[in-house]
Amino acid sequence: MGNLLPTHRQCAVQINNNCTSYVLRNPRVYTDSGHCNEALTPTIGPSSDGHGLFMKTPYTARGAVGVFTYDLYNETTKRDDNKVAVMFSNPYDLNIYSNCFAVGIIDGNQPCDQSLYETMCYHTLEWFVRAQAGSYLTYSKGDVTISATMTDAYQVDLTVTVSSTVC
Repeated sequence: MGNLLPTHRQCAVQINNNCTSYVLRNPRVYTDSGHCNEALTPTIGPSSDGHGLFMKTPYTARGAVGVFTYDLYNETTKRDDNKVAVMFSNPYDLNIYSNCFAVGIIDGNQPCDQSLYETMCYHTLEWFVRAQAGSYLTYSKGDVTISATMTDAYQVDLTVTVSSTVC
């Protein structure tokens, strides 16, 4: 019998808020396949961390794929005009598809839905960056910078760091 490849897919997310004046809050999730197994941390204050876990649906030939957002609440202005957006794709069949991820900053009114996922997964626009797993991404808008890495494995680790030039 040939070598069997692992069938379990998951994306473990670690979020680091290195900002001193921004709070990440009100997470929203859209999964194109799989589900959120451990909910994203609801509020990530300045100099704090959060996490979440996305997993494939058991007994299906699909992966853990989706997008999530956090409101980017500025404690100084008391406004959350923008959101941090993160797309992740840990597909079932790595012979056809590749693990990939994207990060960006979107308008605060944009919903976290299938349209956002498809845009970040399949298109190239100025408000986000995308790469295959194993890469380092960085995106800046105004005083906020998002950096991210994703391991290239059957069960990926996605680390997202939000930082700001405003102290």
